[in-house]
Amino acid sequence: MHKYHCELKNLREKEKQLETSCKEKTEYLQKMVQRNERYKQDVERFYERKRHLDLIEMLEAKRPWVEYENVRQEYEEVKLVRDRVKEEVRKLKEGQIPVTCRIEEMENERHNLEARIKEKIEELQQALIVKQNEELDRQRRIGNTRKMIEDLQNELKTTENCENLQPQIDAITNDLRRIQDEKALCEGEIIDKRRERETLEKEKKSVDDHIVRFDNLMNQKEDKLRQRFRDTYDAVLWLRNNRDKFKQRVCEPIMLTINMKDNKNAKYIENHIPSNDLRAFVFESQEDMEVFLKEVRDNKKLRVNAVIAPKSSYADKAPSRSLNELKQYGFFSYLRELFDAPDPVMSYLCCQYHIHEVPVGTEKTRERIERVIQETRLKQIYTAEEKYVVKTSFYSNKVISSNTSLKVAQFLTVTVDLEQRRHLEEQLKEIHRKLQAVDSGLIALRETSKHLEHKDNELRQKKKELLERKTKKRQLEQKISSKLGSLKLMEQDTCNLEEEERKASTKIKEINVQKAKLVTELTNLIKICTSLHIQKVDLILQNTTVISEKNKLESDYMAASSQLRLTEQHFIELDENRQRLLQKCKELMKRARQVCNLGAEQTLPQEYQTQVPTIPNGHNSSLPMVFQDLPNTLDEIDALLTEERSRASCFTGLNPTIVQEYTKREEEIEQLTEELKGKKVELDQYRENISQVKERWLNPLKELVEKINEKFSNFFSSMQCAGEVDLHTENEEDYDKYGIRIRVKFRSSTQLHELTPHHQSGGERSVSTMLYLMALQELNRCPFRVVDEINQGMDPINERRVFEMVVNTACKENTSQYFFITPKLLQNLPYSEKMTVLFVYNGPHMLEPNTWNLKAFQRRRRRITFTQPS
Repeated sequence: MHKYHCELKNLREKEKQLETSCKEKTEYLQKMVQRNERYKQDVERFYERKRHLDLIEMLEAKRPWVEYENVRQEYEEVKLVRDRVKEEVRKLKEGQIPVTCRIEEMENERHNLEARIKEKIEELQQALIVKQNEELDRQRRIGNTRKMIEDLQNELKTTENCENLQPQIDAITNDLRRIQDEKALCEGEIIDKRRERETLEKEKKSVDDHIVRFDNLMNQKEDKLRQRFRDTYDAVLWLRNNRDKFKQRVCEPIMLTINMKDNKNAKYIENHIPSNDLRAFVFESQEDMEVFLKEVRDNKKLRVNAVIAPKSSYADKAPSRSLNELKQYGFFSYLRELFDAPDPVMSYLCCQYHIHEVPVGTEKTRERIERVIQETRLKQIYTAEEKYVVKTSFYSNKVISSNTSLKVAQFLTVTVDLEQRRHLEEQLKEIHRKLQAVDSGLIALRETSKHLEHKDNELRQKKKELLERKTKKRQLEQKISSKLGSLKLMEQDTCNLEEEERKASTKIKEINVQKAKLVTELTNLIKICTSLHIQKVDLILQNTTVISEKNKLESDYMAASSQLRLTEQHFIELDENRQRLLQKCKELMKRARQVCNLGAEQTLPQEYQTQVPTIPNGHNSSLPMVFQDLPNTLDEIDALLTEERSRASCFTGLNPTIVQEYTKREEEIEQLTEELKGKKVELDQYRENISQVKERWLNPLKELVEKINEKFSNFFSSMQCAGEVDLHTENEEDYDKYGIRIRVKFRSSTQLHELTPHHQSGGERSVSTMLYLMALQELNRCPFRVVDEINQGMDPINERRVFEMVVNTACKENTSQYFFITPKLLQNLPYSEKMTVLFVYNGPHMLEPNTWNLKAFQRRRRRITFTQPS
């Protein structure tokens, strides 16, 4: 049945999964179908819009070809006009070449003459300007020098006598020397203070390192607490942040506050104090403990322990026996003296665990343990590796001892010397105080040094100013002497100029004499010149004739040049127009090819063309005269384009992704429909298998429960009570939730109630449990059965009834052997001859095990047997 039950649970789990999967897929399929129905009209409108856009695309593809053909024809016409004008320009240029050459020759000769005349005039003017500038510069320099000499002399008169400044300079020098000595002394003190500060810093670092090592030991204890008891560790963190909420002292968990004097003794403390108390918080006030537990247990859901220290302190309570009395047995200390702890913790441990009364011994104690137990009457004893607990028998007043091996310490092995740590903290405070005093001294010395430096700079500045005033008079005298020398040189240069003027006057007189001679010669030459003048007049007339001819040629040339310029301008305009049209043709060709998705080397497809014309520069083109059903003019194409764009614009709010999603959903709907069919077939198969397995499992199970119920009801009926057992489940298809339900009634005035810890008493539950076990045993064969102290929680009436049923059941034919173990029995219980009663005797009059003689007992037994009458 167990196999069928497991199979049923597995099949039901898979059935649930299939049902969930089918339900999800069905819902998802319906949503997708509904969504596609909503978007179906949008998809139809999208395709209608796409037909209009395709027609617009065809029209836009044809339009560039029509534009290209129109521009190409215009280009051919302009090209013919340009060639004709180009020929006219060439002829005009050939007729103008001789006149142009003659004009150029005459212009070159005129330019040469004008250049020579201009050059001579410039030389004369430049020489005159140089002379004038030199004279003006000399006069200006003489005036400036005299003014500078006058200023220097005035400044020299106002300068003090240098002998009056020397005492002041000597006084400042002495002050500077004194300040330097004070600065050196101050710097020495600063160096001493710095050395003292470095020494204190080293001491501070050493003390900090020692404190950090102590803190690391405490962190080790906290890490152990966090790893083993995380809730307690979180509560410690909360307590440290919220100590202000408590009125009296609150101690952290005992394992953190205890500090072993020697970590070798940690095992005694951990074996003596349970771990629940080791991780307990210790409070001095009941109110504080309630606040703590409400916050930590109720609000934060942390599992923590808390205890209250006694109101009167037990921490210093003296032991009942002096340790000196116990040293003869090997004891060296009480548990209390092995560690340090805050007063509330120590008081609680002394009160609760009597650590001031529990001695700790050595191996010597273990060797004499019997003597120690008998003579000292101590209740708890620790030796090197064992713990002894001594009790006195209630019946015989005999001493009974038990010993256990000590477990290895886990939490208290880390030892922190708190006294040394406090000493280090005090030492650190003293170092901080000394550091502050040294820093204050350094600041004062630096201020003094800064003041001396400032005073030194002021004295040096004063000394510098006095030295400058002392040397200033000497410098002024040297400058005046230098300027007077310069002035004399410039005045000597003036005398040289007058000499030059005198020499120039002499030369002028000589020139005048020569000029007189030349006048005489001039008279003779004038006579010759008169005859030459007549010849000159003839030449002038000839020159005038030539000039008039030249002017006529120039006017003709200007007219021809004007016509040539106009013709050239017309040619340039035509050529530019040709280039523009050619470029436009190329651009239109390129655009048309792009619209038709053609490459540079591809020819136009057959469906786009009817003839293939050519364009200049060797470029082939294709005249787009097809698109057979479309208009052939730009106006008609533009009108149709406008109409189609207007129609396409009416289809607003359409998204191409809707069509993609619609198509994708159609495919998913088809795929999901096929998957859903397969899942439903698989689900039907699972349901059929479940019904078959359920029949094989449930029917035998119901029969078995019915047998148990029959036995159980009979047992209860024999006790004048009622009880029944049935197979119970809330949902027949939840096979993992099937269970046995026991319902009982011990009073005639009540109804049957399900057996629970809350409704029946402890004795009633024990009776019900026992009878249920007996009902099961009737159906299960085994060699023997053992029942231990089943009657301890029953009232006398139920105990008697249950005992009778056990006797009746156990004494039947072909039943298992039955062991009934109990510390007590009621009086006048029914016994059967098939029963054997064994008593275990224990008391003050029992023989010791070492005095019991089995052989003697056997001999007495045989004698009794032989002497009995046959």
